[in-house]
Formats: sequence, C-alpha cells, structure tokens
Amino acid sequence: MKITILTLFPEMFDGFLANSIIKRAIAKGLVEVKIVNIRDYTTDKYGRVDSAPIGGGAGLIMKCQPILDCLNANRSEKSHTVLLSPRGKTYNQAKSREFAGNFEDIVLICGHYEGVDERVNNYVDELVSIGDYILTGGELGAMIVADSVIRLLDGAIASESIVEESFENGLLEYPQFTEPYDYNGKKVPDILYSGNHQAIEKWRKKESLRLTRTFRPDLFEKYQLSKADKKLLDEIINNNDEPEWQSKAIEKGKKYIK
Repeated sequence: MKITILTLFPEMFDGFLANSIIKRAIAKGLVEVKIVNIRDYTTDKYGRVDSAPIGGGAGLIMKCQPILDCLNANRSEKSHTVLLSPRGKTYNQAKSREFAGNFEDIVLICGHYEGVDERVNNYVDELVSIGDYILTGGELGAMIVADSVIRLLDGAIASESIVEESFENGLLEYPQFTEPYDYNGKKVPDILYSGNHQAIEKWRKKESLRLTRTFRPDLFEKYQLSKADKKLLDEIINNNDEPEWQSKAIEKGKKYIK
C-alpha cells in the first residue's frame, strides 16, 4: 500500500514515521508513506499558500492552486483522495477497514488555518472527519487515519491482536490484566486463572457487553445481540456476577491462582 500525505508541515510526521508499528511496517515493505510539502507547489511570487477570505472574515484560507497542483503531481489513477474536513463523515473502525481492504493508494490532504478554498472539494473522492472538535490542522487527523489503516495490513501486527480489539466486533474490548494477582486489594478475576478457555471467552464477552452498555450506549444500541449474548445480558442486569458456569470454572482453577 502507498499512503501519500499532503501537508504544509511535513516535519510533524518525523516522529510518527520513526516509531513502533509504523516504522516496522515501512521496513517490511508493507506500506510506503510519502510526505509532500504543499508549499513546494505554490506559484505565488512570495511563496504564499494562503490568503484572507474573499468577502472578509477571520483568519487565512489555504489557496486552491498549491493544493491542487500538489495533488495532481502526486496521485495516480488508482489513488483514493481524502480531504480531512469537518464536513466529512466521522471516521471509525469500519472506515479504516474499508481503506485498508479496498485501496492500494490513498492520498490524504491536510487542511490548515481557517480552512481550504471551497473548490478543492471538487477534486477529492471523499471527505473525512476524525471528530466534532477543532484542531489547528489536518496533520493529526492524517496520522490517525494512516495509523489505523497501516496496523490492519497483513503482517503489520499479529492478526489475533486485531480480532478482539475494541470496535472490531461492535463492542468495547474486555478488561485485560497482568501480574500481580493482588495489587492493593484489587485482584485479577479468578476466572482468568481457571484454564477453562471456553469459560474465559464467555466471561470476556460478558464484560465487553457490560463495558459497552455502560460507557458507550450508542454502540450498544446498534449491536445485534445473539441468544447467548442475551443470556449474558440478563446476568448483568440481575447483578449475577458469579453464575454457575463461572463458579464451576473458578473452582477447578483455584490451584492456579497466585
């Protein structure tokens, strides 16, 4: 995959490209990330890439000429062009999967200042927003999109790490724990030491349902409950935190508790 990011501030991406999963994915040849400076394409004799809005108004607007000349010079027929814009649909995990699975070449355009010339919208394939809040520019949004897409590429990270993450199945991820078993009176749930993988999986699904229902009711309302999910939900609603199936698994696994 190739991801091209058009920006006025290419230096912002230095750390992003030099660390962790992104760096390894690039080294493996899974993705090529190209950072392009929009300023290099301005025809303004003073090197300007912005100007005051026509008709008056606060701040500066990015000119269409540098953006579009930069875009035309750095996209191909296969490119899917995305403008980071508050006008776009809110970015989510489903969209990151769509980008990772459907496109080999993505171009991300970072706006800045008070926005971009309206005419730029006519030359892109899609508008994307990362949320209902204001940032100084689209650079952070481009990093978020690029990061979420790259980590889904085969070989970027272990496939099992992706399957059970938050949002992958429409729910928040279940709680995770490390040693020690008891930290200041807060203990790791005994079920996790049971060795009963079926019971552990069931407990994790129950906790995913509980967390999503509590913290993200908007997601929970959209989630399609199976018959097994409904039984677990009944346990949650009735505050049945140690049903019979769980007690049996815990009893058998007590010898493993540290």
